[in-house]
Amino acid sequence: MSDVRLRLTAIQKSFGATRALKSVSLEIAPGEVHAIIGENGAGKSTLMKILSGAYGADAGTMNLSGVPYLPENPHDARLKGVAMIYQELNLALHLSAQENILLGAESARAGWIDRKTSRERAQAALSQLGHEGLDLDRLAGDFSIAEQQIIEIARALLISPQVLIMDEPTSSLTQADTEKLFATIARLRARGVSIIYISHFLEECRLIADRYTVLKDGETVGSGEMAGASLDHIVTLMTGREVKDLYPRTAHPMGAVVLEVKAVASKPRLRQATLQLRAGEIFGLGGLIGAGRTDLLRAIFGLDDLAAGEVCILGAPTRAVGPKNRWGQGVGFLSENRKEEGLMLNQTITDNLTLTKLGAFGRMGWVNGARQEAVAQRWVGELRVKCRDAGQLIGELSGGNQQKVALARLLEHPARIFLLDEPTRGIDVGSKAQIYQLVSELAAAGKAVVVVSSYLPELLGMCDTIGVMCRGELTAVRPRAEWSETEIMRAATGSAG
Repeated sequence: MSDVRLRLTAIQKSFGATRALKSVSLEIAPGEVHAIIGENGAGKSTLMKILSGAYGADAGTMNLSGVPYLPENPHDARLKGVAMIYQELNLALHLSAQENILLGAESARAGWIDRKTSRERAQAALSQLGHEGLDLDRLAGDFSIAEQQIIEIARALLISPQVLIMDEPTSSLTQADTEKLFATIARLRARGVSIIYISHFLEECRLIADRYTVLKDGETVGSGEMAGASLDHIVTLMTGREVKDLYPRTAHPMGAVVLEVKAVASKPRLRQATLQLRAGEIFGLGGLIGAGRTDLLRAIFGLDDLAAGEVCILGAPTRAVGPKNRWGQGVGFLSENRKEEGLMLNQTITDNLTLTKLGAFGRMGWVNGARQEAVAQRWVGELRVKCRDAGQLIGELSGGNQQKVALARLLEHPARIFLLDEPTRGIDVGSKAQIYQLVSELAAAGKAVVVVSSYLPELLGMCDTIGVMCRGELTAVRPRAEWSETEIMRAATGSAG
């Protein structure tokens, strides 16, 4: 391209003996949306951290608007016009939404913060995203994961960047919020902002991106115009193999009711939900952010107290119960927030995977480490977790591989009823197909699964039954064949007729 905003040439990065990036090159023009595609562990996050100033490259060159680009740190990168929105949120949870959006970029006059102008700028950034109603005075930690992501995006827009890096920006967003984000991207593109877009949703990349670059094992393996590329070709470049059936369906006849939720309510969002889950059934929960989907799973698992109703496991009502009891009853829960709720990032893969059944690996309070590690290593192999071995700290793994370990814990426990909250968030297409296959096999083995997902093709592709939450209520439950993406959105917005 003759008109290049950003050029990266032969970028390399190693961490000890591990070569995260072997040789990555790409070019991005002004006003271009460029998709960076690859499996977990392909080097996408490392490359973006180099570009955003968090890491320094070992070799290679970067040029921004025709001059050498060598950011000393993320703040320096922002000052030079490169802003990044990380997949794992990076907010000060004890500060307000406004303080997070303006952090390090407050308006000042004569050495004093200009609060009026600062607030107007924060409000304008949110308005670009279609979220002008978000409470600027509320603590960031009190918002949902998806709402926190909106705050993160607004902070990046505040500096009017030349290059905006979006790492899985829609991973926690509903379809409605995703459409608002795409409208914002279109406005930024029209103003000449170059956007690097990282997503495991290939349909999303096809819709929003002008060009693409595929990374595999730390190298550039393909690039081109998105309009002329087939998804099959991109998947083959990513994985080195064909993924013919993204939503495999193993035959799984349904059995008796194993979970019954009767008029359950819990503060602050869950107003009323009633459902039945049968052995061998995959039950999907759709709805907008804040509609109560996660709240329902937490209430079932005993993480939140019930304000009304009851939960029956295998026909037995258990109103006052906690997570430990639920584990004992064969109920497993996978949190959407693996960073803060799902995993101990400073512990090993082995410890994380076996945490809920340590008693099975020893006697009299002593744990047999060899047995424990052997079991963990078996799951690492079965789920193809990319790591050195089961003794590696889980915080060193990519997000998708962390999610595989969190899911393996439920399989090892073993659970009979699986409560999965956004199980494929931040996972590449190859790993998604693997998890869809695994869920289908669980159902075929008579396990019961409840899946919360903001990605409508996922709900329609893998579930037997779909229920939709609207304003804290489970308003509609129907067989999958009776739903379409349009009908799900209508029910989620309360406009179903």
